[in-house]
Amino acid sequence: MNHHVSRFLLSATLLLAGLPAVFAAEAKLMIAMMPKSKGNAYFISCKHGADRAAKELGFELLFDGPTDSNAAKQNEIVENWITLGVDVITVAAENKQGISTALRKAQKQGIKVITFDADALPDARSFFVNQATPQGIASGLMDEAARLCGAEGEFAIISATLTAGNQREWLKYIDERLAEKYPKMKLVAVRPCDDLKDKAQSEATALMSANPRLKLLMAICSPGVPGAAEAVKQAGKTGQVKVIGLGLPSENRRYVHEGVTDSVMLWKTEDLGYLTIYAAAAVARDELKPGATSFKAGALGTFEIKGDNILLGQPFIFNRSNIDQFDF
Repeated sequence: MNHHVSRFLLSATLLLAGLPAVFAAEAKLMIAMMPKSKGNAYFISCKHGADRAAKELGFELLFDGPTDSNAAKQNEIVENWITLGVDVITVAAENKQGISTALRKAQKQGIKVITFDADALPDARSFFVNQATPQGIASGLMDEAARLCGAEGEFAIISATLTAGNQREWLKYIDERLAEKYPKMKLVAVRPCDDLKDKAQSEATALMSANPRLKLLMAICSPGVPGAAEAVKQAGKTGQVKVIGLGLPSENRRYVHEGVTDSVMLWKTEDLGYLTIYAAAAVARDELKPGATSFKAGALGTFEIKGDNILLGQPFIFNRSNIDQFDF
């Protein structure tokens, strides 16, 4: 159902209930936000920022997603939002190709679409709120791995899934950085953990068993880092097998202080959620249009736009010297 039709029906319902037309016309705009998995602490942190932005803007925020990484469930939720007639859909895509058909359908119904964290195909949305460039993330991770390994030896990667668009991009640029700068290092395996800490731990244990010369585990999803750290700790290989990755300070603080995890890299996840909702609101109001080169997002200030990517900024390295300064 076209979302304008949905608004008309809502207004008609209010009128039948005896409420004035002017009140009916002032129904709040609805922004729908979908993470890859709604129980993931990373996306819970994003939601905190999104809630703050929605409150400042006076928008209604609908937050829903699969309980685990499930591309089919994401499509189902988008279809529900199309029927509901939301004004904007924001989504972190589990499967770039898989979600795009549903998002194109939403656009045809007059619903605005932007992506955040993990992109869909470009014709299925207007903007992508990008936490950092794939090259910046990949180079940061690979350079940190090389520093800890003395630029030689074997390492392995734990990803969320093998289909997530953002992680496929990071892996591509990690491979490029590896070939360009660190020829004495060898990537021996990439294993998915389905965004689950327990599975990451079992995968890390298996990787250490299969590769006795392994020097480092790199996790590129937030549950993967504490999972890998717990595996190293349980195996008695603290200091022998280094652990780094993309993760939340709160989930890794203990392992960093214990010396199991050397560092985690991330961006301010609350800011990502906040920026996404401000961008969604601006798109809904036709204040943010193709060709824009910058964008102001409330209290966070002005952000650069490259093409159709709104850039949050460079990734930040959390280690023992600074990790206690952050509470997300």
